[in-house]
Amino acid sequence: MMHAIVARQAGGPEVLELTEVERPVPGPGQLLVKVSAVGVNFIDTYKRSGVYKVPYPFTPGSEAAGTVAEVGEGVTGFSPGDRVATAEGVNSYAGYALVDEAKALPVPPGVDDFTAAALPLQGITAHYLINSSFRVEPGHTVLLHAGAGGVGLLLIQLLKAKGARVITTVSTDEKEQLARDAGADHVLRYADFSAKVRELTDGTGADVVYDGVGKDTFDDSLAALRIRGTLVLFGAASGPVPPFDPQRLNAGGSLYLTRPTINHFLLNPQERRWRSDEIFAAAANGTLKVRIGARYDLAEAAQAHTDLEQRRTTGKVILVP
Repeated sequence: MMHAIVARQAGGPEVLELTEVERPVPGPGQLLVKVSAVGVNFIDTYKRSGVYKVPYPFTPGSEAAGTVAEVGEGVTGFSPGDRVATAEGVNSYAGYALVDEAKALPVPPGVDDFTAAALPLQGITAHYLINSSFRVEPGHTVLLHAGAGGVGLLLIQLLKAKGARVITTVSTDEKEQLARDAGADHVLRYADFSAKVRELTDGTGADVVYDGVGKDTFDDSLAALRIRGTLVLFGAASGPVPPFDPQRLNAGGSLYLTRPTINHFLLNPQERRWRSDEIFAAAANGTLKVRIGARYDLAEAAQAHTDLEQRRTTGKVILVP
């Protein structure tokens, strides 16, 4: 048996309960991982609340790090005792979790369990956003929302390493300082941010906007772009964007809009390892700093969701079984 967080119906954070369940058994091609740390992400709140449909009872979590406890038939790349992480697990708000061998990422020496749990989803997200959704080049001007969030702090560092000019938005003085410490060139509040971006770019606008906020920022994100600029809408922390007329892209300057999701940027083992190896290597050698903003015991999963949804957190939120 083991402890796990279970939601028996869709709802608010209060539906998350710590309960005792049977420990899973690895099937062919699977690893049973003793979970050391779990990454908490907005997608977990979408599934808990019913925005994304899932079967109930439901244990959230796709991101975790830990040690291989058992391997299923046919596993050749990992052995018991190996340290692994994943962004593509299932039911990871638990003491043990199953991970497909193909979706397990080796954790290099020099990366602790908390960092390993914090990096896969947000680190790989940051990697595909700036290398694939829109390929950032030296000299590009980038507007990034929520610069003090988990993805935001990683993106700022990776964008600066590429030679980009980084403008970011935050909601508080504390978050402004975190964004500046990560290397942001300009830190704005959300009010009138599109006009301020125009001022900072002599009326031209940003080459790309990375928007994980959604409904509250979408209109001004479009307005902040240069002619033929790109809006990469990768999240909806404030709610989903309502349907809109594509003619607005024409009127705004032949703009581009994309709505990526991580699964489409992990299509094969080579792509998965390219992204994860670069991110983990940067963390191991110290060029990428990972901020663990809050740690909660597994039993406090409801509080972790509450704090994340109310934007009380900075950096990465971690659960510890």
